[in-house]
Amino acid sequence: MSDTDSPAAPAGTAPGTRAPLSAIDIMAFLCELFAIASLAIWGFASWPFPWNIVAGIGAPLLAILVWALFVSPRAVFTVHPFVRGIVELLVYAAATIAWWSLGQAWTGLVFGVVAVTTGVIAGRRRLA
Repeated sequence: MSDTDSPAAPAGTAPGTRAPLSAIDIMAFLCELFAIASLAIWGFASWPFPWNIVAGIGAPLLAILVWALFVSPRAVFTVHPFVRGIVELLVYAAATIAWWSLGQAWTGLVFGVVAVTTGVIAGRRRLA
């Protein structure tokens, strides 16, 4: 079979469709979920009674809001990819610092390394 007989691959994805998920996309999503859960754990564990409810709900809610506004695939504001990376890094840094303040420095360090590595790989794929 010659090259002229094979069907040509489409130049881009059709409108209304998206590229299939890859392992790095799933890993980025898991890092996002872990960051939000980390902020909730930090809020509930680090504050006295009336404030733990506020911080335990408010911290992850704020992270979700910032993520939805700037980082998500359907973000409200379209920003430069480097701004998107900075916002993503700030959410991951907040989760890392939350683990450190809970006395779990190794958990925070491992999460920070995994999240930043995943973010760099995913960000480079988006720019390519």
